Amino acid sequence: MDFLLFFLFLAASIGAGATGTLFPTGSWYKGLNKPSWVPPNWLFPVAWTSIYLLIAFAGTRVAGLEGSAYAMVFWAIQIVLNTLWTPVFFGLRHLRASIPIMACLWCAVLGATITHWQLDTWAGLAFIPYLVWVSVAAALNMSMVRLNPDQKPLDMANL
Repeated sequence: MDFLLFFLFLAASIGAGATGTLFPTGSWYKGLNKPSWVPPNWLFPVAWTSIYLLIAFAGTRVAGLEGSAYAMVFWAIQIVLNTLWTPVFFGLRHLRASIPIMACLWCAVLGATITHWQLDTWAGLAFIPYLVWVSVAAALNMSMVRLNPDQKPLDMANL
């Protein structure tokens, strides 16, 4: 395995994950109505750390392979959307605006899973936990919108 390439993919993943530090959940999130099946708070960093390691591994496995252009495009799109979702949901507190981002993220992760799998079985398998987690996150996102219909986005003018 090319460790330099792995660390480049991991750096992109860490950059996406850093948005969680920049836009923490805080008291606003704690005050929202949540479905009964919301995962416990401790699970989020465990899941994301595992996912970021797995997708860095997957990207590294396929990046140098002939015909990997689509896989790399899907990898790039999913990490950009992953990075974007947190500031919209937690930073701007815009629950509704985060839904189309989540939908596009889900599609990008599905595309990455398929295109990585076509090139390398292990790389495709490495994306499966991410697809499962983003499916749960999408259902949670939609539930949060439904359970908090009066939630308004952050008023940027009053900051």
